Amino acid sequence: MGGQYRITGNKYPRMRRPRRRGRLAFLAVASVTALGVIGWGTLQLIDVFTGGGKSASAVGTKGECAPKAAPTASPSPASAARTLPKPGQITVNVLNATARTGLAKQTADELKKRGFRIGRVDNATKEFDKKVKGTGILLGSASSMNTSLPVLATQLAGAERRADARKGADVDLIIGDGFKQLTAQAAADKALAALYAPPPPPETTKKGC
Repeated sequence: MGGQYRITGNKYPRMRRPRRRGRLAFLAVASVTALGVIGWGTLQLIDVFTGGGKSASAVGTKGECAPKAAPTASPSPASAARTLPKPGQITVNVLNATARTGLAKQTADELKKRGFRIGRVDNATKEFDKKVKGTGILLGSASSMNTSLPVLATQLAGAERRADARKGADVDLIIGDGFKQLTAQAAADKALAALYAPPPPPETTKKGC
């Protein structure tokens, strides 16, 4: 074969190695995929740090508006009204400390009409005889200061309340020089009704929610 027929150029097959175009295309696709995964992960992290805060805030707001139980309060005179005795459960000794005769019996009869139980009707002892200047004294045990005496006091406005060392449940109404008559029955009944009235229920929810 002479120089005239020598093969030159690169147009004939297998004269050079073929370019690796397929490998380059694979690397390009893999790079794009990796970038997409990284971007998606970044968006998820942003959502966690922003959206999560909003949820926590919303939960906190709802919690503040949740109904709250009413605090336990110590018993008040109004809440103790249900345990006060009725007039028919109270025995009253009516004692006259004035110089006017028959006043103890007259007062005892009126109290009986109003539903009270009557015990002893007599003159007051030397401790009180002619020594009570006001309308009267209501006298009983220490426990009666918050039970029987408030009920009896509705029948004689302005009477002084005292406690002594007695053990019994009976109470004394000692009539003083300033006594004219028992409180008018209509006014006494109104005072009794207010005494036995239950207290209003406490609020259990927070206002403004």
